[in-house]
Amino acid sequence: MTTPIQSLSKGLILLLAGVSALGPIAMQILLPGIPIIKDSFAVSTSVAQLTLSLSMAAIAVATLAYGPLSDRYGRRPVLITGISITIIGSILCIMAPTIELLIAGRIVQAAGGAVGLVVARAIVRDVYNARESASVIATLVMVMVIMPMLSPAVGGELMVRFDWHAVFYLVAGISIVLLVLLLLALPETLQEPVPFTGVSNLLKSYWTLLKDPIFSGYGYSVAFVSVVFFSFISAAPEIMVSVLERPATEYGYYFISIPLGFMIGNYVTRHLGRRFGIHRMIDYGSRISILGITIALLLHLAGITHPAGLFFPVALAIFGNGITLPNAQAGAINAAPKMAGTASGLTGFMQMGFSAVAAQAVALIFNGTVYPMLFLMLSASILSLLFFKALVPKGHE
Repeated sequence: MTTPIQSLSKGLILLLAGVSALGPIAMQILLPGIPIIKDSFAVSTSVAQLTLSLSMAAIAVATLAYGPLSDRYGRRPVLITGISITIIGSILCIMAPTIELLIAGRIVQAAGGAVGLVVARAIVRDVYNARESASVIATLVMVMVIMPMLSPAVGGELMVRFDWHAVFYLVAGISIVLLVLLLLALPETLQEPVPFTGVSNLLKSYWTLLKDPIFSGYGYSVAFVSVVFFSFISAAPEIMVSVLERPATEYGYYFISIPLGFMIGNYVTRHLGRRFGIHRMIDYGSRISILGITIALLLHLAGITHPAGLFFPVALAIFGNGITLPNAQAGAINAAPKMAGTASGLTGFMQMGFSAVAAQAVALIFNGTVYPMLFLMLSASILSLLFFKALVPKGHE
């Protein structure tokens, strides 16, 4: 038993936010380097793309393991172990002489980095109640989204100035700094360890959570909200060039509106979440997201093809996501307080698993217009609200 912690310091919350962002940063920082890796190893684009797609899959699968492990062995040792695995994976990538070993290194790196997505939220749930945790998780989510958004630009600069190895040196360096800070500053927050009773019982725990309408309502809301975001960032660069016929350099300027919208949504959650409660915040955020995507569709149907007609309405939708996502994550974890780590892991798996499918689907259905992407985003936003409304009783916190 550990002494209960009443609250987390701002510094520790920022540290947990950095740990949460590590996996997505490591996944996305290589995006501009895929063509370089393709040429370096003389492989096809589809093979080089495995350095991204398999890392997303590794994150999704690893999140299932970290939750139960942190419920059994404690948040601190599992978090430290995961960051250590990230360092090992980064070193494997740096030393990789073949594309196969580079892909293997990326899988290890991503599997380690996934630990923050699960354990950081479980730590927050250990310390705070549902309404308070939504406010703190908003900070984690904001950093987890904003930093990976910036990482491709950083990765591109490093590769231009050095080579593709530089991005893995950076991820290894960030991981080492986080590991040292965790060793020095992170207390154990788990009060009552949950015995690990085998894989079959673990699967039963996941199934029990999925059968719980409260958890499923929040969990599917998280998953489909994430689909909206990943569908857009997967397709928007190609749409900017081939559909809107604008130079690729303009993409970065208009894209600033997307993380800005998300940050404002998180700000709203941090300051109004306790006043309005999780249920109302998710309801409002989901409706705003649907409104933003609908505006984008109507503008393009009216023949307005300027980038502002796409990015600014989508930024409004992402603003809504910034309200919905932290509240839905807090609700999902709070649905099973005694299995907070397991619930967090399953939520993370749903989030990354659905997003990985969406990222591939939006490429497959692309037809030279914005409509497949926008209809996919609109469908996901509507499904997010429908699952939440159908499964979570009004007034539930």
